[in-house]
Amino acid sequence: MINLAIYASGSGTNAGNIIRYFKNHPEISVKVVLCNNPDAYVIQRAKRLEMPCVVFPNEELEETMDILSEYEIDYIILAGFLQKVPDKIIDAYRGRIINIHPALIPSQYGGKGMYGMRVHNAVIAAGEKESGITIHLVDEIYDNGENIFQIRCAVKPDDTPEDLASRIHCLEQLYFPRVIESYVLSG
Repeated sequence: MINLAIYASGSGTNAGNIIRYFKNHPEISVKVVLCNNPDAYVIQRAKRLEMPCVVFPNEELEETMDILSEYEIDYIILAGFLQKVPDKIIDAYRGRIINIHPALIPSQYGGKGMYGMRVHNAVIAAGEKESGITIHLVDEIYDNGENIFQIRCAVKPDDTPEDLASRIHCLEQLYFPRVIESYVLSG
């Protein structure tokens, strides 16, 4: 069995979707959710889905290596996780940490501080004709690792950032679990 850990900081819609997708998978299992925000709704989602969830303070992110070891984690999935992954974890899981970004990268819509509605506001403000999602490996630099999947969608002339966010979220829900599955099974 290939064991996954999900790191999340927010509402957890992608985390919940991934947990449900792999619930009865014959080869892949989500073992634990790790969250650095005690107020994040992902904690409630994990509980409802009967998934162990460990909440930790930001300054103890590096120590989550012990949890990864305890659950025998093979791959780390970042699903709305807003902290930079420490080098110690990156080194231990190089090529096995997968993130999703709500824009096409590389572009000016990635990097430190570019997440959630900030990305969609920037895309709309710049008058872009398309956006999309990027699923990529994590390295030492924000949104810099090798892209493993991208899909584009149109940015309509009358789109609000919320309209674009909704369209992007649909792409995330549809593709993120499938890309994780394909990537880890090919590894």
